Amino acid sequence: MLPELFIQRMKEQLPECEWEAFFSTYEKPPVKGVRINPLKGGMYAVNDSLPFLGEPVPWAENGYYTDEEKVGGYPLHFAGAFYSQEPSAMSAAPLLQVQKGDRVLDLCAAPGGKATQLAAALGGEGLLVANEPVFSRAKILSQNIERMGVKNAVITSELPETLAARFGGYFDKILVDAPCSGEGMFRKNAEEALGEWSLENVALCAQRQKGILDSAVAMLRSGGRMVYSTCTFAVEEDERQVEDFLRRHSCMRLLSQEKLYPHKVRGEGHFVAVFQKDGGETAYVKECKPWCSRAAETAYRAFEKQAFTLPIAKRLYETDGVLYALPDSVFDWKGLQVLRVGVRLGEVKNGRFEPNHSLAMCVKEQECKNVVALTSDDIRTQAYLRGETVEVDGENGWRVVCVDGYSLGWGKVVNGVMKNHLPKGLRKIQ
Repeated sequence: MLPELFIQRMKEQLPECEWEAFFSTYEKPPVKGVRINPLKGGMYAVNDSLPFLGEPVPWAENGYYTDEEKVGGYPLHFAGAFYSQEPSAMSAAPLLQVQKGDRVLDLCAAPGGKATQLAAALGGEGLLVANEPVFSRAKILSQNIERMGVKNAVITSELPETLAARFGGYFDKILVDAPCSGEGMFRKNAEEALGEWSLENVALCAQRQKGILDSAVAMLRSGGRMVYSTCTFAVEEDERQVEDFLRRHSCMRLLSQEKLYPHKVRGEGHFVAVFQKDGGETAYVKECKPWCSRAAETAYRAFEKQAFTLPIAKRLYETDGVLYALPDSVFDWKGLQVLRVGVRLGEVKNGRFEPNHSLAMCVKEQECKNVVALTSDDIRTQAYLRGETVEVDGENGWRVVCVDGYSLGWGKVVNGVMKNHLPKGLRKIQ
């Protein structure tokens, strides 16, 4: 199964006493994991709502091993209670040491595992910019940011050099989870990773990573921290890439680097290097000035007061009749390809506010006044996920549908029947 050239290179890289242990890992199934999402609160019970959780992942807060083949069908996955993430991939984000209030950039963020990990560390404060140059992948990233209830993110789809020209010295923390040759994923994504592997592709990836890193360092403030990670064993993309980067940028200091091998840790292959920037200039970045018509704000505030126990949106921004809740001190994004800024709250129609799915996903059950509280094993939960109407008790009007304490979406009750407002693209297909 493994390319002969890869086998030869790994034998040159590893001590002979480790060859058997390393290559024997390819005869075993890949290691799987999930990460609990602290942003949405909830009242999950390990043995009830999430019975597939195994032992904790030692290097990742809220990370757990699992033997479950497919966790995407669980209701709590739709509710953003957890993210399916390979355990070794959870190692990079914690090394950034993100603090609440930081400006954080995930430069190559799709599909969103590390970005949502960084968002959890921010705890709703500060700013997360999650960028993905490939637009189709950026849309998936945006969906995962929404599902996990992230309020303070901006999703962009730009080349790194485009961002670097605009955000000189702007970010406190930057994660560069670079596109790579994927050697560490041979066991997990065998057909795709093995089919694309070649020495030419290793060299191509190394050259691409060089440009991405050069763009990243330009956007890091003096004293800022940067983590570079790959899922490959290739020294051209890992240790040698780090050495070349340090030679090009005297302002950067290497704090640590580590390579995770599947015969040494319970996970797939991964490489991480941590840097700090000493010196450099900071460019001026214009902030966005939020604007909202009085009529739109009045309609939204009336809905907010009726639906929630506390204000959800502080900085309202209106464009083309759609209202957003902006993160604090967010930059002016004019001229950038942006998929999401903060939370899309909804829109005003005929003087009344109609909420968007994104608003439901970013609130906790205890923040909502009008709730349809379901459990994972309630037949109405599956009906709701399929987009069907559901019978409920209570007054007419908008309700936040929750499953096991996690918000799942909107429904509108009329005479005991709740019309389903779960977006069609997010519904469960049997």
